[in-house]
Formats: sequence, C-alpha cells, structure tokens
Amino acid sequence: MNAIELDSVILDFPVKTGARYLKEQVTGRFKTEGRRTHLRALDKVNMQIQQGEILGIIGPNGAGKSTILRVMAGVYSPDDGTVKTRGKCVLLAGIGTGFQSNLTGRENIKLNGSIMGLSDDEIVDRMDEIIAFSEIPDFIDQPIRTYSMGMKARLGFAIAAHLEPEILLIDEVMAVGDAAFQKKCKERIKQMVSGDTTVVIVSHNMSTVKSFCDRAVCIHEGIIHTSGEGVDDAIQAYQRILSEEE
Repeated sequence: MNAIELDSVILDFPVKTGARYLKEQVTGRFKTEGRRTHLRALDKVNMQIQQGEILGIIGPNGAGKSTILRVMAGVYSPDDGTVKTRGKCVLLAGIGTGFQSNLTGRENIKLNGSIMGLSDDEIVDRMDEIIAFSEIPDFIDQPIRTYSMGMKARLGFAIAAHLEPEILLIDEVMAVGDAAFQKKCKERIKQMVSGDTTVVIVSHNMSTVKSFCDRAVCIHEGIIHTSGEGVDDAIQAYQRILSEEE
C-alpha cells in the first residue's frame, strides 16, 4: 500500500526577474502569465512511496528537494496535480522548525505532542524517553531561544521520532550532531520503519543515502530524473548533473 502518492504535481513560486535568476531564464524555469512571472519549482512530479519504505531524495542545491517534502507535508499546495498521504505526517526541516522560542524544551515537547493529537497522559508517558534521547536533560527546562543549533536539532529529532507518526519527512537534519548521535538517529528510524512508518530523507550525503535508503530519486530543476528503482541509479544521475554544471 502506498503511503504517499504525487500525481503530476506542479508548483510555481512568484518571483521578480533579474540578473540573479539568469540561469532560470535560460533554462526555461520561468513561466509568464499576463504580468506575473513564476519560477517552476516542481514540474509534473510523479512519485509513489510504499508504507514502511525509506526513500532518499537527492539533487543539487535549488533542485526542489525541500519543496517536495513541504508539498508532502501540506505546507505547500500544488498549483496542479494531486497529493495523497495516508496517516499522520511529521516534517523535520531546518534547525528549530516548529519550536516556540519563548517556551522551554519540555513545554515544546508538550505542544508538539498536542499538535500530533496525543493526550496529556500519552505525552507524559513519552516525556522521559524523548528527553533522554535528545541528550540535553540539563537544559530541558530552559527556553528554546537559549539552545544552540545542535541542541535544537537533537530535541527536534527526538520529538519527531517518539511521537510515532505514520510518515516522517526529514530535511538534512540527520547531518547535525556528532557521529554517535547520527548513528542513534539512524537506528531509531530503522525501528520506526519496522513498525511500518514511512520515511523520506533529503540529504547531500551520498554514503548515508546508499547505506540507509531502500530507494532514491534524483531531482533537478523541479523534474525527477530517475524512476526511483535503485539508489545507485539516482546517485549516478546526480553525479552526471554535477559534472554537466561544472
């Protein structure tokens, strides 16, 4: 059964033209309708991700990787095409995304749990495990605004990984922290997948994608360049794109 389905998804962003966007003008990513100009962020993207699968999304900077995750999470609505997801979805993107800076770490855990639909008792039951996983117990009752980037990333992943979403979307966050914490994150994701959680990871780390993901797709200029059948095919497509741009 598919947990995520994207069918001919198109997404345009309104932009101001100029020298900064010369490349986009040359490659045709700009679309003009009347007096409005748009950047074609995603161009007829088709994707099917099975329940319990780990999919990697790779591509150059500005290719549309993070945009796809936000479409899956419902942050962006496509201008055309359809997006279907089955189950609760958590997007872990950027440092401190979704945190209220004036609240403490503990209060942010409660807030995120409530947003995910957990009862107060369920949040309390998982609180100690989340704090222990984050490895920042001495700071958990301090305001988030006092946290370092690494601390925010640790807490963000700990919360997302213990709220038991059916779909977990990760945008580069696993690159934060030391090697031991990264290993712990990967082990936690594998545990989640064994329980049928679907995971989509955006990463520039090819070794992580190759060793960790079941499949991968390569996106460039808003277009999927591989069918997603194999990780090696996606990496080869990515390397070809990089060599062509040199």
